[in-house]
Amino acid sequence: MLYPLKLQPIYKETIWGGSKLREKFNKDIPSDYTGESWEVACHKNGTSIISNGALKGKSLDNVIKLYGVLLLGSRVGVKGVEKFPLLVKILDASDKLSVQVHPDDGYAMKHEKGELGKTEMWYVIDAEPGAQLIYGVKQGTTQQKFKQSIIDGNLEEQLNHVDVEAGDVFHIPSKTLHAIGKGILIVEIQQNSDTTYRVYDWNRVGADGTSRKLHIKKALDVADLSEVTGKEKVEGQVINIGTTKRTHLVDCKYYTTEKIEVKCRSEEQLNGEKFDIIIVIDGEGKIEYNLGDVTFNDGDSFLIPACMGDYSIIGRCTILKTYAT
Repeated sequence: MLYPLKLQPIYKETIWGGSKLREKFNKDIPSDYTGESWEVACHKNGTSIISNGALKGKSLDNVIKLYGVLLLGSRVGVKGVEKFPLLVKILDASDKLSVQVHPDDGYAMKHEKGELGKTEMWYVIDAEPGAQLIYGVKQGTTQQKFKQSIIDGNLEEQLNHVDVEAGDVFHIPSKTLHAIGKGILIVEIQQNSDTTYRVYDWNRVGADGTSRKLHIKKALDVADLSEVTGKEKVEGQVINIGTTKRTHLVDCKYYTTEKIEVKCRSEEQLNGEKFDIIIVIDGEGKIEYNLGDVTFNDGDSFLIPACMGDYSIIGRCTILKTYAT
């Protein structure tokens, strides 16, 4: 019988990374330049390892091949054996990221050897005072004006800056220009893709002393320069069930995400159609299911198999629950 699968993080060191993954979640990061913790991953650039129970030490791709629909559910089915649908990360932006854009499925399929496009969402765990991110462009930005700003080195003047604080949520469809600013810790839930087109990188250089590669032609091919000011933050719909506060955050063609604030116990339903991913933002507790329970602390992530049946989250905690739609 399958059980809640705790996943071992995959760490990525970056030019913009920091140490908050250790400070906030006590993660065993490799250095103070750790920008990414891939929490749930089944991609050629990183695949999660199970860290608990009978399947401990096995890779997620092998477990998917072994259990198929029992693990993924009938919505994903056998297709999931070929391409797991989601990728979940925690990102620590000690410095600002490059201004970038991701392609949609059609463009990625044609130009990136069958890779998926990338629609994503962010949940802000923590933000330093004055922190900002970039979401889209200012009103009146045309493609010609945008291209000329890249050449002139003043692209920042065309970008839409948004103030950020803990608890903010952003949904970033493919083709939307964006950048995470300095001093922001976020959960990123996305399509299972690692395709990024950098448009602008603040004229900085990497550890080897050279500028990082830009992808201006592809970025201009796909970037949606429609004005977005005022549409950036997701408000969510709140439902209170007993002592549990459930906020429906994002529902798109790729995933649905809820924030669940548990004071005692929250009942979660699974009927074999889908798997759940649980990311613990704050607090501690346990996942109780029909054959036992698994304890958790903040910063832990779990894949809940579709066949496991209904389960309970018990404790005082805040979690994100996401699943493929």
